[in-house]
Amino acid sequence: MDITLVRTFLEVAATGSFVNASERLFVTQSAVSLRVQRLEDALGKPLFKRSKAGAELTPAGREFERYALSLVKIWEEARQQLGIPQGYTKSLTVAAQYSLWPRFGFQWIDRMRMEMPTLSLRAEIGMPDRITRFLVEGTAQVGIMYTPQLRPGLTATKLFDEELVLVASWEATLEDVAPDYVFVDWGPEFTHAHALALPGLTNQGLTLTLGALATEYVLDRRAAAYLPAEYVKRFLDEGRLHLVQGAPSFPFPVWAVWRDDVDSDVRAVAETALVAVLTQIDADQDAVLADLAAGTD
Repeated sequence: MDITLVRTFLEVAATGSFVNASERLFVTQSAVSLRVQRLEDALGKPLFKRSKAGAELTPAGREFERYALSLVKIWEEARQQLGIPQGYTKSLTVAAQYSLWPRFGFQWIDRMRMEMPTLSLRAEIGMPDRITRFLVEGTAQVGIMYTPQLRPGLTATKLFDEELVLVASWEATLEDVAPDYVFVDWGPEFTHAHALALPGLTNQGLTLTLGALATEYVLDRRAAAYLPAEYVKRFLDEGRLHLVQGAPSFPFPVWAVWRDDVDSDVRAVAETALVAVLTQIDADQDAVLADLAAGTD
């Protein structure tokens, strides 16, 4: 059976829509429909009930979903095991959101390679829904994200609270930043807390949903935004960014979501490396928050 057909089936089942599945698979809607039709022809049963509202699993589709997940998982395990380069004994695929790679994910990889030189590593990127799909299908064994989405066979552990601090590209007070303030959408919890704490900054003319990537925007312009303390620390040290005194900081939790069947030796190494990286992150964040509390940058 063509594994692509099975993946397409799972994507339609997850999104409840042929259109949404086509967007996430980067193919046309007609291609998704053809793949599902081929699968239905092979199984001899309709898998979805089509309607204007979307696509709903039939009883046969719900029954096949369990087998589809197993098929994809077995395929991924075989692909990864056969793909381990010569000289390496085990493999691990880590998926993380973009904002978490530069200041966290890369350091974690460095530590894991030091702890276990025979570990073959693969890095993936995506938003929480894509990372969750990687985990469910077995494409990745651990995902690092801000908003965990739990599924059977997955376990989430909180890693740390990332502190979001208000920084500007010039030395500014809280009263100065309003005309040049850029709202970075860190999710509904941040939006709610931001509205309560800073009602004067709620009418934004520009909103970015780019996470830490918004740092590049602020660096190159007269602008101010809430960004991760650990991420911007080096720009604060260089004098390219400045803490906005008097502005509150907001905690933003980061989670690790593990597959329950991760190799125990690999997970032990990965968690040991995590402790070392998180220790450094805590130190960098504490330094920034101390400067904020002291009224200096």
